[in-house]
Amino acid sequence: MIVVQDAEVREREVTLLSPTSFAAAGGDAVVVRGANGSGKSTLLRLVAGLRSPSSGTVSIDGRDAASRDPRTRRSVAAMIGMPPLAPDLTVRDHVLLVATTWSASGRDAERLTCRVLDELDLSPLATRFPHELSSGQTQLFGLALVLARPSDALVLDEPEQRLDVDRIGLVVGAVNRRRESGAAVVVATHSDVLEAGIGGRTLWLQGAA
Repeated sequence: MIVVQDAEVREREVTLLSPTSFAAAGGDAVVVRGANGSGKSTLLRLVAGLRSPSSGTVSIDGRDAASRDPRTRRSVAAMIGMPPLAPDLTVRDHVLLVATTWSASGRDAERLTCRVLDELDLSPLATRFPHELSSGQTQLFGLALVLARPSDALVLDEPEQRLDVDRIGLVVGAVNRRRESGAAVVVATHSDVLEAGIGGRTLWLQGAA
């Protein structure tokens, strides 16, 4: 469902992403590796529809990934940096807000919120405010906000940041459960542990020549 064909990103004379191609169907995982500056985050932003390539194409289910088509927007859930947070909403409030936006009913949203908080070991922190979280807890909180909405494609940029090995295991479990449910997964990482846990295919970016 994700098809990247010779996608390249340039800004003036600078190449941010050299021509890159890959495809991922439902249940597939592509782990993107490479040195800093090789274009990992840029590639994920293309897949998430946050920017368009300078040349080449990026499509989701045959539609331009950067399209405003509601079907495309609903298909992709992306964690690329932390989203804006409301200082007066708790961890649970934030996750419930996302779940309510996408769920068919309030009861469904409540169940999904509880499930996501549980699987990332955030339930004990549910009543805390964002500024009361540690850096690792904040990272998991950001992932919870992504997992609280439906998606056919999950795009994650270095979700292991600031996490110890045990908590990287929580991320691996959450990602693999989405794969088993049929989602295509694209993850950029520097972590050998995350790469091994997710499996799938590894795409190494070499950066501009």
